[in-house]
Amino acid sequence: MPSKREGIIFFGTPAFAVPTLNALISDKEKILLVVTQPDKPKGRGKVIQPAEVKKIALEHRLPLIQPDRVRDENFIKMLKELNPEFIVVVAYGKIIPGEILKIPEYGCINLHASLLPKYRGAAPIQWALIKGEKITGVTTMLIDEGLDTGPILLQKEVLIEDEDNAQSFSEKLSRIGADLIVETLDKMRKGVITPIPQSGESSYAPQLKKEDGKINWSVSAIEIFNLIRGTYPWPCAYSFFKNERVKIIKAQVMEGESESGMIVKAKNELIVATGRGFLKILLIQPEGKKIMTAKEFISGRKINEGVDSFF
Repeated sequence: MPSKREGIIFFGTPAFAVPTLNALISDKEKILLVVTQPDKPKGRGKVIQPAEVKKIALEHRLPLIQPDRVRDENFIKMLKELNPEFIVVVAYGKIIPGEILKIPEYGCINLHASLLPKYRGAAPIQWALIKGEKITGVTTMLIDEGLDTGPILLQKEVLIEDEDNAQSFSEKLSRIGADLIVETLDKMRKGVITPIPQSGESSYAPQLKKEDGKINWSVSAIEIFNLIRGTYPWPCAYSFFKNERVKIIKAQVMEGESESGMIVKAKNELIVATGRGFLKILLIQPEGKKIMTAKEFISGRKINEGVDSFF
């Protein structure tokens, strides 16, 4: 029997959520309301800027609201009055309260950037890269009152390539996830999806802190390589050279053995020893300066091979 309700309320905030909203618009879904977080200061100048989802909503003249509190009674009353078929949540950034979960006919559907129950939490892409995973993916799930613990609807595996970093891989998963949301809504309307409780070993992917990017040169080169990929573009993997803080943006693993952190080559290329193997630094960013090649970094400094080190 066809649904008496129609329309979607969309919750989302950053760039990761944009492909899904665009896919719903392209699929001619009726967007009843877009909910995004209030505008926040960004960048060094702390200029107030709208969220990426807000820009799309304004561009398409969609109804938009930016509540300070999702538990606000008037806000919840508004959602109830819209009587949606679905609420779709993609990287909104706040926990959806139980009272909202009961509103839509088919429930609140979340797109999560991991193969649940692995990497529940705010930074699944970053931690999958940092931990050196070879495969992750995207999951659509029914939201419950736990943290990414609801029953699974659909999943899609995605291979992690060596050249992926958190920024490029997030863009890739956001596009794949957008298609998975569209497929999920279609199959739920047709009644051909059975929500499956999560099973297997779970893990947690908390929001990154600035100090999570600090390089420990005593671990292996591959672990540092993964840290560099997983923390770009924020907070970035960083170290110190002669008390100057530097971000390591891109690197390559090499074989070799020497004292951890020691600069073993600094002529035309920059190679640093780790606890196991060498790390060839390709792109580096001194504090307050632009990203530069290792050769550019070397040319402006006196570096003694086998003496100077990163710490």
